[in-house]
Amino acid sequence: MHIRDLPHTDPGDPDTRSGFRFLVWLFRRQLGGQLKALSWGTLHMACIAMLPISMGLAVESVVDESGGRLAMTGLLLLGVTLVMAFADTMLHRSAVTNWITAAARVQQLLARRTAELGGVLTRQVAAGEVVKVSTGDVEKIGWFVESFSRFAAAVVVTLGVCAGLIVYEPQLGLIVLAGIAAVVLTVWPLLPAATRRADRERSKSGRATELASDTVAGLRVLRGIGGEELFLDRYRRASQEVRSASVHNARMWSLIDALQVVMPGLLMIVVVWQGARLALDGRLSAGELVTIYSSVSFLLFPLRLFQEAAMAFTFSRPSARRAVRVLGLAREAGRGSAGGQDRAGPAEPPSGDMHDPATGLLVPAGRLTAVVCGDPNFAERLAGRLGGHPVEGGGEPSALLGGVALDEVPLAVARTAVLVQDKDPVLLSGTLHELLSVPASGRVSAGEALRTAQCHDVLAALARASADGSGDPMRTRITERGRSLSGGQRQRLALARSLLTDPEVLVLDEPTSAVDSHTEARIAESLRGLRSGRTTVVFTSSPLLLDRADLVAFVHEGAVFATASHRELLRSTPEYRAVVTREPESAQLAEETA
Repeated sequence: MHIRDLPHTDPGDPDTRSGFRFLVWLFRRQLGGQLKALSWGTLHMACIAMLPISMGLAVESVVDESGGRLAMTGLLLLGVTLVMAFADTMLHRSAVTNWITAAARVQQLLARRTAELGGVLTRQVAAGEVVKVSTGDVEKIGWFVESFSRFAAAVVVTLGVCAGLIVYEPQLGLIVLAGIAAVVLTVWPLLPAATRRADRERSKSGRATELASDTVAGLRVLRGIGGEELFLDRYRRASQEVRSASVHNARMWSLIDALQVVMPGLLMIVVVWQGARLALDGRLSAGELVTIYSSVSFLLFPLRLFQEAAMAFTFSRPSARRAVRVLGLAREAGRGSAGGQDRAGPAEPPSGDMHDPATGLLVPAGRLTAVVCGDPNFAERLAGRLGGHPVEGGGEPSALLGGVALDEVPLAVARTAVLVQDKDPVLLSGTLHELLSVPASGRVSAGEALRTAQCHDVLAALARASADGSGDPMRTRITERGRSLSGGQRQRLALARSLLTDPEVLVLDEPTSAVDSHTEARIAESLRGLRSGRTTVVFTSSPLLLDRADLVAFVHEGAVFATASHRELLRSTPEYRAVVTREPESAQLAEETA
């Protein structure tokens, strides 16, 4: 896999049973890259390990006053240096490629799962947590993938050098092997505590990111009520908690760093002392002593890689667990397998009347049906169920479209058949042209959708704000979530986007709650004409929309209570009149009737 081949054609189906299993799956998916980096790393470190031998040969040549041997040693050093430089370059390329491809794979998996879950994601995981996983955690997972190959190469070469020292000088070789084991065993017990501290720091950081995200999203409201200082104080406290956790974590790693300096230093002192004794006894020559000393000095380099790999593993495990938590989320128990694949179902989108068995709601095909619920939360859940979205807690049957249960058809087919516009739709940043570049049937043009949603004032405002001076509103950039627009303008643009897709069934949840009554009346009339012959469900309590609906269904206490026209329900159903008109006497009459 090369960086130029990104993104991955298929990132695969991850093993989400645990963070460790996810890391193992990630390694298996790019085993070829790991083996390549391991080969180059082994060659690179083997060349570094050859330098002490070359230095010892050079010293022996000088002692023996052999110019020929010294020249041969110089050529050997030159060859080893060239090979070492080339191997180091290829190792870096391979390791960084592994890092980037692994991070890209995880990001693609997260993006795919986010697209599959939609609005369900933020109901199960905080938005700040998702942002942290897709940025910082992805980087830490890639870091461990990158460092593992160099760590494995360091292990192979270290074992080879220790074996050579034991064969060459058993006493010194055993001392070096015991010293390396002591360094590793000294650091190993500290890693669990370091993991806990790193996890605590990550948790505090995620909380601060979530708080900052929420503050930015609600900045306009906070300014309106004068609450900026309150939330700034909250963020300051959260930031100080992150700082404290970071310092607490850094202290542990500073202790590990200190041990990584002290223990190899003690090992070096013991080796030099023992080697000097052997040289004085005549058992080692000067060149051999230099070779052994240089070999032990070389071993300090792999020990630093051991520490880096330990740090990468310590930080990547909690990151992998958090990534698995997001990747392991599912829309519902009924749709899809563990691997996230949809069940087999009809390839063509179903059509016909829509029926909700839980409430008894029947939506005739090709008509504009308004649904009135006294409880806005129940209305939101019912709208989601009509679109085949999962219901928290489960246990409720799926809505049927043309007699076909929406949770029994592939997710893509269900989304093609039914589109649900939430009560608070989101506008992504970009130009108006990009905002309206959505999958559509082609029967409705962008101009028709914008006119139906009464967006003429929005187009005029965007034309005045065009950055290039062209006055083209379609090329004007809209800020993230449409924060530069008013609530009514955002709502109408979202309605235009939904109308442009022209689905078989369009479900709108309070599409005009933020617009004035005159604009709402024009939208109601235009909506009826544009969606003629198509099935449209509008959750609303606005008399202007209800009066233009072909049929009004009143849902009371979780079931359809009455179905008729708006005017007929006003005359015959006090409970309906109490919800729509919000008159105290009507509410009292409804209560007495109940």
